[in-house]
Formats: sequence, C-alpha cells, structure tokens
Amino acid sequence: MTHAMSILKTCAALLLLAPALSQAADVSPGAKRWWSHVEVLASDAMEGRETGSEGYQRAAEYVASKLKEAGVQPGAGESYFQEVALVSRRVVQEKSRLTLVRDGKELPIALGEDIVLSARSGRAGHHEAGLVFVGYGLSVPEANHDDLAGLDLKGKVVIFMMGNPPGVPGNLSAHFGSTVERWRMYARAGALGMFGVMNPHKMETPWSRVVAGQKHPTMMLADPAQQELASLPLSGAINPASLDKLLEGSGHTAEELVKLSDEGKPLPRFSLPVALRGELALETAPVSSVNVVGKIPGADPKLAGESVVLSAHLDHVGVGSPVDGDSIYNGAMDNASGIAAMLEVTRTFQQKKLRPRRSVVFVAVTGEEKGLLGSRHFAERPTQGTGRMVANLNMDMFLPITPLTHVIAYGVEESSLAAPLKAVAKRLDVQVMSDPKPEASAFVRSDQYSFIRTGVPALAFKVGYRKGSAQEKAHKEWYQKRYHAPSDDLAQPVDREAAARFVRLLTDLTQRVADAPERPQWNADSFFRRFQRAEEATAAQPVP
Repeated sequence: MTHAMSILKTCAALLLLAPALSQAADVSPGAKRWWSHVEVLASDAMEGRETGSEGYQRAAEYVASKLKEAGVQPGAGESYFQEVALVSRRVVQEKSRLTLVRDGKELPIALGEDIVLSARSGRAGHHEAGLVFVGYGLSVPEANHDDLAGLDLKGKVVIFMMGNPPGVPGNLSAHFGSTVERWRMYARAGALGMFGVMNPHKMETPWSRVVAGQKHPTMMLADPAQQELASLPLSGAINPASLDKLLEGSGHTAEELVKLSDEGKPLPRFSLPVALRGELALETAPVSSVNVVGKIPGADPKLAGESVVLSAHLDHVGVGSPVDGDSIYNGAMDNASGIAAMLEVTRTFQQKKLRPRRSVVFVAVTGEEKGLLGSRHFAERPTQGTGRMVANLNMDMFLPITPLTHVIAYGVEESSLAAPLKAVAKRLDVQVMSDPKPEASAFVRSDQYSFIRTGVPALAFKVGYRKGSAQEKAHKEWYQKRYHAPSDDLAQPVDREAAARFVRLLTDLTQRVADAPERPQWNADSFFRRFQRAEEATAAQPVP
C-alpha cells in the first residue's frame, strides 16, 4: 500500500468514526448510566458470568449493591440473595462415542462434527435404538396437528426438524416444541431419546458456535422434583450438513426436507434403515448460585399483596474456546443490557419518588443459559414477601443496536398486558410488533416462560424493525457474528439512546401495570390461560 493510499484509508476511517464519536459525546445522562452498568457487568473481570462462578457472584453483588443504592428493599427475607442449588453435568467426550449401524456394519459419527450430545438430559451407559424421522415432531391437539399419529416410536430415538408446522400458531408451536414438552410427547409414545436438526437456512448461529457451546457445562436444579428431563436417556443436535448420513437408504434427502420446510409445507415421517449405538459418559458436580431479588412494597393496602415482577438473567456462558485470541464470553447484550435496564428502572422509581399501588419485584436470575433454571426456581418457589405474582416483564438481550422505533413484544397476543404496553409505546412514538420470527420459538426460550408456566401473564421485549430494512439486516448479522461469541463485548456498536428510551418505556409500563385497578389476565382464547386456571385450582385446594 502506498503512503498516499494509507492516508486516504485513515481519513476514510476517521470520517466513518466521526458520527460514533459525536454520539458518544452527546449521549444523554440516562444512556450514560445504563451503559455504566453494562461496562461493569460485561467487563473481563466478570469472566463471562458463568452460573455459579466467582465472576457471576461478583456480578450478583454489584446488582445487589445497586438495588440497595436505589432504595429497593431486600426481596429474600433480610437478604437480596435467593440460594439456588444446582448440579453441573458435562459429557466426557473422550469416553463417549456414537455409531450408526446399517446392515450390521458400524459407521462412525464424529461427536462435535456430525452430532453434539446434550448433558442437560441423558443417562450414562450403553445406548442402542432404531431411528424414526417425525417431521416437525409436534402433536398439538388445539391445532388438529399430530406428527406422531400412526408412528411406532417405542424403543426408538426420534429425529425431528425444528420449526413451525403449517397451520400451527407460533406461540403454540413454541410451547409444544420446547424441550420439556417434546420429551413428554415422545416419552408417552415409548421413545428412548430425541435429536433435533435445524433448517440451515433458518439457523441463528453457525454450527461451529453450537459445537463450541457444548464445551460449557450444562446444569439442572438439584431438587429431583424440579428435574423435568431426568427420564430422557439420550438427546442432542444434528449438524444439518450431516443429515444425509442418517437419511441414506430412506428414499429421502436433506435437500428435500429443507426445501419443504422453506416452503412452509408438511414434512414426511418415516423410519430410517439405520440404528444408533454408543456409550455416553457424564461427569457431575454440585454447584451453588443465587438469584438477586429486590422489592418496592406497594402503597395500596388492598393491592400491595400482589406483585409485578421485572426479570432479567444475570448469567452468561463464561470462559470458552478462544475466537481470534479472545476466550471471555462477556455477554454485553446477552444479558448485561437487560440487567442494566432493570437497574435503571429502579433508579427512576427512586428519583421520581414513584410509589406503585402493587408491589414491584426485581429479579436478576441465574442459570438462564442452562435452561431457565433460576427463573423456574423463583417462579415455583418465590421468596417470602413476594406476594401473588400477577405479571412478569422480562428483559433478555433486547438488542439496542438500532434506534428504538419498534418494539417486539413476545406474548402480546396472549393477555391484557397488550393494552398498557401499546399505550406507553404510543406516548413514545414506538410501534409494537408481534414476533417476526415465530420459527425461532423465542416465546419459550427465556425466563418469561417460567412465569407463564405458573399461570402469570408475561411479556418479553426486543428492539424491533421494519421487515426488509437495514435494521433487520443489522439484527440478523448480530446473531451470526456475536450471539454467544466473545465479540458480544464492550467494543461492539450500541445505540445507547435506544436503551435509554427502552428504559423509559419499561418504567412507564411497570408503573401502569402496578397501578391498574385490575390485575392482568390471559385472553379468553389464549392457550396459556390453562396454566392460570391450573394454578388457581391448586391454590384453592385445602391444606392437609
């Protein structure tokens, strides 16, 4: 490169950088405060906030100190910490193996290349079973859809393609497609395991990132009563590029199945002329972590016993495989951003001396990345003084990387929470959107789902965009490049003013829900209303 070309390149870089420098200089106080929390929580000192790690504990202590500073009372008795007992599980790769058995011959499967095994479920020891491809693998009576009808799954391992079957609403598909609900369906049919394969055209992250994620330990709640996948012998994910190895001789190809999925058409269901054989070795260890809980008591004696819960997960995935020499997975957007927003809501309540009629509970949960563990523990076993939880507003990776002109509200179709959300969004000139990618099942992939399953109406949020816009492209690129990668760090471009506007929206929404005369309700036609009815029926039972 000539000296002149070097000068031109430097000048061009400075011109591109100038707007960012100007924005940093002109950023509002609220945006600065939000970012200051992110800077602490996503710093290298927190070591990626792995559940139960020293870095996570330092982050938890920071959150507790900020709750106290904002005048928020301890929400776990006299403490801000709810203990969560966990068990860590890891697949011992060097002692585990899988092969395909075809015509009596064993064909090797490369763990970490063709298939990744999950340690979140699974039983150590020898496994052998035939394989059945079950299409999308969902049985949804409410939508008159049953991929399992007429199939013999007894003693078999189920292979399914992740996605939404045609004619099944997105939130319903997300619920029945969750790991727990899938296994309930397959276990009732006598299956011995399950493996999912993503449509490669719809994958949020590359397969290499999926493989890297398996090197982090999985966890489960230590209480056997809360181990919903304990009976699942074998599970994992299949590399879409390796699917044809399993399909050989079946009369079907991966290209055919992906094309049908792309076109939103039904998928065929068939037995595979191959069996799976192998050994699974697991290592387990006890882990202790905490949820951080704070509370602003309600001012209305009649409503103070009810609570609106703001939640965000504090954990990320810790230290892992280096990428470009960086092995710390800082989790700035996932989810230091959500914790920072929650902390700024508490500060706003303090600064404006807001006294909501209902109590407001703030929960920074652990173990979201391990399967929504901390939120499930809190939702099922809330700390003393929490009261009756009537709504949950969840912040997980709300992605303020573009201006806040639209907000995606997961669950907006399901409950009366839609009305106050649309009212506060209108005041800020923000358009409310439904889930633009229902096939990604976001409705059940974060902590709001733990509250939903206990009957609590809930919403979760992300910065939205117009379809086909540059903002949509930026969000898709973020998932490909930064989701669960070391590059989700403090060096990435962030729209801090979008975050500050989101905090205003969240604060106004929290106050409106907490002050409303009536508690939120599931819509009469919402599938998820059944969880509320089940919870009410349980509460109405006499105490023995």
